[in-house]
Amino acid sequence: MSKDKRRLLDVLRHQLEFVEKGGYRRPSRAAWRPQFMFQDSPTCLNFKSTDHPAPCTDCVMMQLVPADSQQRKFPCRYIPLNERGETLDLLYRAGAQEETETAFKNWLKSTIARLEREQAGNPVLPDKPIEIHVQGKWVTN
Repeated sequence: MSKDKRRLLDVLRHQLEFVEKGGYRRPSRAAWRPQFMFQDSPTCLNFKSTDHPAPCTDCVMMQLVPADSQQRKFPCRYIPLNERGETLDLLYRAGAQEETETAFKNWLKSTIARLEREQAGNPVLPDKPIEIHVQGKWVTN
């Protein structure tokens, strides 16, 4: 159970704002290494903590982490970002920074939209348009 009292939707909105303002391109800390989504942003529980970091299991983001990845060192890296199951961990290993950031922004936008729909009481709407097939019959007078 998360000890983080922040609302998931608010955290994701702040994360998107941080990314869109170029937060990972102008690092305020650890500029000598690549930046890690979530971890190197102010939305991370441990962003300013160096002495006694909070356990990741206390973070509101844990509700998006698959159960089999929740005990990993950085569980937020294992949130599936798309239908193919790509994660930040995979993209850090195989993708370029720009590709990773684009996939992350797309995931943030779709997740925010889904949570907003659920909050508005419309949880059944999918992320993609649905197809409806109707059979009809021409009637002439």
